[in-house]
Amino acid sequence: MIQQILPSLPGSYALRLVLDQPAALTVGRLGLFVFAPGMYLYLGSAHGPGGLQGRLRHHARPAERPHWHIDWLRQHARLVGGWYAVADGPLECLWAQALANLLAAVFPMPGFGASDCALGCRSHLLCFHNDIEEERIRQILTTVTAGVTPFSFSSTPP
Repeated sequence: MIQQILPSLPGSYALRLVLDQPAALTVGRLGLFVFAPGMYLYLGSAHGPGGLQGRLRHHARPAERPHWHIDWLRQHARLVGGWYAVADGPLECLWAQALANLLAAVFPMPGFGASDCALGCRSHLLCFHNDIEEERIRQILTTVTAGVTPFSFSSTPP
């Protein structure tokens, strides 16, 4: 469950997920992939009805019928928190590029979350095999976009 009141305005978000054990998943049309244990950051945007509030509430619990790429991973990974920014345009591409350049991140599955990416991102899912401090991620997101706000989730299993 989300611990804050979220705006129903459009914006972008970064979900912080933890995968405790390997998971072999078929992710929509991208196919089968084995995800290694680790900390993942998924970058997305919410510009439809309900804005950030609607999209983040959707991601707060595993989807019964997966729609977005993240829905398949979310069935196995714990959502531990994240960040959002109210914005009229999508920010996930800028965030993905900044995080990949400044942290020891890898793009574990090409095309994940980026099937509609206009800037040609390899992926909007990043994996960190070492512990990255939340504050460091927030600093990088804030460098790209002012007004980044953290949010947290209560402990709920995937």
